[in-house]
Amino acid sequence: MTKQPLLALAALALAVPAAAQVKLNGAGATFPNIIYQDWILTYNKAHPDAQLNYQSIGSGGGIRQFSDGTVDFGATDAPMKDSAIAAIQGNVLHIPTVLGGDVPTYNLPEIKETLRFTPDILADIFLGKITKWSDARLAAVNPGVKLPAEDIVVVHRSDGSGTTFIWTDYLSKVSTEWDQKVGRGTSVNWPVGLGGKGNEGVTATVKQTPGALGYVELGYAMANQLPAGMVRNKAGKFITPSLESITAAAAGAMKEMGPSTDFRVSITNPEGDAAYPVSSFTWFLLHQQYEDATKAATLVKFVWWAETDGQSRAAPLGYAPLPKPLRPWIEARLKTITAGGKAVWTTAAR
Repeated sequence: MTKQPLLALAALALAVPAAAQVKLNGAGATFPNIIYQDWILTYNKAHPDAQLNYQSIGSGGGIRQFSDGTVDFGATDAPMKDSAIAAIQGNVLHIPTVLGGDVPTYNLPEIKETLRFTPDILADIFLGKITKWSDARLAAVNPGVKLPAEDIVVVHRSDGSGTTFIWTDYLSKVSTEWDQKVGRGTSVNWPVGLGGKGNEGVTATVKQTPGALGYVELGYAMANQLPAGMVRNKAGKFITPSLESITAAAAGAMKEMGPSTDFRVSITNPEGDAAYPVSSFTWFLLHQQYEDATKAATLVKFVWWAETDGQSRAAPLGYAPLPKPLRPWIEARLKTITAGGKAVWTTAAR
């Protein structure tokens, strides 16, 4: 065989895999970013025909880009509102991925004990009514802890954020004043505090600011060796945020769900002695109708892997895996995704 045909065959061999590779882009919540990046790295290595990319830009940005059609999938910790769903003709599915918890984290290196917080104390700190770490109410729930007489520097998100939605959803449930003056949302008018972009930004600001108190997803606190305060739950118990206590918070939500659910369920301030009160599902946003069948099938295949094999990677990264009874309901939802009027599940499931 001459040199020219050999070169042509080599070029063809290189071109085929590139042409066959399916590229999928997603964007959204920073809350699950740690596990999503792990999933994508793991999946891309095992499936070279798929190239997934995820940008951690916040739930608000994820919803916007998903709704505008600039990404193939979105991610959010704050369910889309009915009005936002109507604006895209209902072409969205909320698919829960893992469970996580917002934790109060602080920069008080001289304090070795884990601090305790009550719902009213957290609300009043973020309302700017409690301003000192040595406040009598904080001291009362932390007996024996020598709290410093320094200012509390509140740190919150500056961007549209599902993590903020979870935090403010909780505060709205436990504080009438918070509900009336500030309310819940991915972005709110904060009474006090410094802003940080993303869970990453809040984490960095807390670490760099003596006396700071902020809220981040448990995985970020763990990864950055930041303390995570205990929070008193609805049953009156001070609960350490953990995978077990976050899973306990989801138990009650299962009673509100069923095979036909759209999965938009809040689990903040739940019932249960062992439940951590600032817990939440986080969701992928998928279209129910796609135009590109190959992309749709590849995306569904990845999501189903995340819902099954990928769940084993949750706990080491600070997330609680989904309750297994949800799996058949999620499968039923994924089976409704179509491209060109045809279901993609059969292709995806191979």
